[in-house]
Amino acid sequence: MNSLPRILTIMGSGETAPTMVGTHRRLTSLLPQPVRAVVLDTPYGFQENANELASRAVDYFKTSVNVDLRVAGLARIKPRTDGEAPTSAQIEKGLRAVKDASYLFAGPGSPTYSIQQWSDTPLRSLLADKLHRGGIITFASAAALTLGTRTVPVYEIYKVGTDPYWYDGLALLREFGVNASVIPHFDNAEGGSHDTRFCYLGERRLRMLESKMSSDEFVIGVDEHTGLLINLDDERAEVVGNSTVTLRKGDRQVVYATGESFALDILRSPEFAASAPRGRVAKGTEVSPAADTSLIDSVEACRAAFDRAIEHGDADGAIEAVLTLESSIRAWSADTLQSDERDRAIATLRSMISRLGEIATTGLRDPRSVVAPYVDGMLAIRKIVRAEKRFDLSDIVRDHLLAAGVEVRDTKDGVEWVLRPQT
Repeated sequence: MNSLPRILTIMGSGETAPTMVGTHRRLTSLLPQPVRAVVLDTPYGFQENANELASRAVDYFKTSVNVDLRVAGLARIKPRTDGEAPTSAQIEKGLRAVKDASYLFAGPGSPTYSIQQWSDTPLRSLLADKLHRGGIITFASAAALTLGTRTVPVYEIYKVGTDPYWYDGLALLREFGVNASVIPHFDNAEGGSHDTRFCYLGERRLRMLESKMSSDEFVIGVDEHTGLLINLDDERAEVVGNSTVTLRKGDRQVVYATGESFALDILRSPEFAASAPRGRVAKGTEVSPAADTSLIDSVEACRAAFDRAIEHGDADGAIEAVLTLESSIRAWSADTLQSDERDRAIATLRSMISRLGEIATTGLRDPRSVVAPYVDGMLAIRKIVRAEKRFDLSDIVRDHLLAAGVEVRDTKDGVEWVLRPQT
């Protein structure tokens, strides 16, 4: 049997979105075929829709990556408070699936729930063994939070309002000499008017957490729809996806853009730029904006294309925009990011279809352009009879036009006409 590559991939988000398809394909292509791929379902195991999330991951890998993904079945390892617990056979089966996997994937949910379930089990040692002996681990979102020395308890801080504190992480990064904590969703802007960067912490709360770090610790921030591929065989790290990876220590940071790679020793002992501006690439590398980094980006692009097509009377263009949006909704349907983006996309699609229905009745042409030759002809007759002071005939022309939905207005600048809304 061929030896497996030793790669740890950290994704900021988008782990089951179109933006990360290329990365999954690239990684799985490095493995013997067929790929023994397993999704570790613990992070969202407490959710009522845990089975649905697992199924969406399976469908995503099947249709987009062309890999059969097996569910570990470790949504819960420890007994619940009511005493219900998985059987020892179920747990052993799940752990064996993790051990045998050549590609291990985990994503959204709760990092603290994950660590609580994994503590005092062989799970951490199985993960560490892959880093040493061979296998690819891809952890995203909540799962990514568990990799470092410390873990941000996102639900407890952002949702419940608990004062910021660190939770002990798995410290898997220490297996290859990196003393850092991982923060995905680093550039999150979902809050709009309030700061939700740094995995919903914002600057103030992140600073509070950083003040509790030891002098040799730092933060690895991974932007949304972005990944950091750490190749332990080549001793290199590479940024993939749409944005940047930030190595941060308080006011000092260094930022690597997508496509850049660097020696693994930089993660072991990073040199930070002094007072690097927030949101800027400290190295001077400009990051090109990536198209369609979220479903909402696709929605806005399709909405703009639809509006332009309607404005120019381009029926084919309008239909193309509708079909493109429908395809985008399907492509993003497996994305496990918890937001209202899909509902907003569907609402936009319904609005576009409704507008097409109205156009099917009224037509795409400007109604003025259709009736203008006839109205102008009638107004020319009206002008003649008014010049002859035959105002009774002038009023008849005006009244008949009004009955047909054309309102004639005599102004100091001449005669104007408008189409009255149909009732």
